[in-house]
Amino acid sequence: MADAYDLVILGSGPGGYVAAIRAAQLGLKVAIVERERLGGICLNWGCIPTKALLRTSEVYHYLTHAENYGLSAGKPGFDLARIVERSRKVAGQLNAGVKGLMKKNKVTVVEGEGVLAGKGRLRVKAGDRTVELEAKHIIVATGAHARDLPFARADGKRIWTYRHAMVPAEMPTRLLVIGSGAIGVEFASFYADMGAEVTIVEMLDRVLPVEDADISDFMAKALAKQGLTVLTGAGVEKLDATGDGVTAVIKTADGKSAPHAFSHAIVAIGIVPNTEGIGLDALGVKTTKGHIDTDPYGRTNVDGIWAIGDVTGPPWLAHKASHEGVVAAEAIAGYEGAHPMSTANIPGCTYSRPQVASVGLTEAKAKAAGYAVKVGKFPFIGNGKAIALGEAEGFIKTVFDAATGELLGAHMVGAEVTELIQGFVVARQLETTEAELMQTVFAHPTLSEMMHESVLSAYGRALHI
Repeated sequence: MADAYDLVILGSGPGGYVAAIRAAQLGLKVAIVERERLGGICLNWGCIPTKALLRTSEVYHYLTHAENYGLSAGKPGFDLARIVERSRKVAGQLNAGVKGLMKKNKVTVVEGEGVLAGKGRLRVKAGDRTVELEAKHIIVATGAHARDLPFARADGKRIWTYRHAMVPAEMPTRLLVIGSGAIGVEFASFYADMGAEVTIVEMLDRVLPVEDADISDFMAKALAKQGLTVLTGAGVEKLDATGDGVTAVIKTADGKSAPHAFSHAIVAIGIVPNTEGIGLDALGVKTTKGHIDTDPYGRTNVDGIWAIGDVTGPPWLAHKASHEGVVAAEAIAGYEGAHPMSTANIPGCTYSRPQVASVGLTEAKAKAAGYAVKVGKFPFIGNGKAIALGEAEGFIKTVFDAATGELLGAHMVGAEVTELIQGFVVARQLETTEAELMQTVFAHPTLSEMMHESVLSAYGRALHI
């Protein structure tokens, strides 16, 4: 006889485990199925451990530039094995935290490989043991995995995905990073700060191509200033791993192809949803390019089957998955305050050096949508706190609807902007106009004052430039 639940969730990443907690809070009997480690890719192999690595490279950068702050630190060095060990300990601590949350909320954890076995049924296999779970509702939260180059699969030795890049057995000397999205740029930043010679190859015409064009331009110059080689409008035509390195044939923007030698390569060209082999086809669940189609509450076209997170449409971000989990859980429970998911106010963050953060429309997209815009920009060099920190490179850009004063978008590059962006996220969520933002008092001295100045700048009222 199958174990019966109100809700079964397949996958325990930031979407799945948050959905489980919210559903349990609303009185549902919940089970969650996980084939690897609670917390999913984000907690164990993505968002969190990469930030631990980037924190190490940030501290190392400050050590190597201690004299800029009137300090002497001798000749800095590092132990790669201990750097990786710290990152894995951080992931392990949070994995244990998720286990505790499941226990606290009385969520049953079922370990094993889950497959949809029919309407309201999920079969879970762990070794030679198989159990069947029944539930009126099933949420698919199986996430995604790194996309391989079709002509060169990652081997974990010389050709890496993000997962290999987090647990390197050796430090790259000459590193090729293929793809300049957030993952590619973060790893490029980490390894460059740790002393590797880094080359980024991007097929499109600019790095971080989803960001505002001004941000991309600034980042390309900042990375080049740090010693990275950035090739845009370029592609890798061939990638061969040998015992002691990688040979890449790179076609540059001028149409010329040439071989280049590297010690290692990281492939960061996107993700593939984990939809294969989980029973979606048999149930007739609709997908687009492998990603599950859903309505704004997470419902699929099949009654009782829901989907959230990276297995669905963009943006493929952990915080989007978590919010989708809450939305779906509340809709399933019939919660009166359940609201449809909107992607309009989801921030994007890149934790490189310098950091990048944004929310809403870029200037180009706002104009393409038919808006007449007012644009404000304020540089870090005009902010006292940034100068005091020794972090005077970067800027904040705001885009407003000239007719209504609506904040259409905000875009930042510089120190700690991944923390600052939330102020503009809240502003957009509350439908704040330029008037309220101008009248808001920002503490001094803080980096957040640049947010205020950027708004003022859009209306010709900036005070410190």
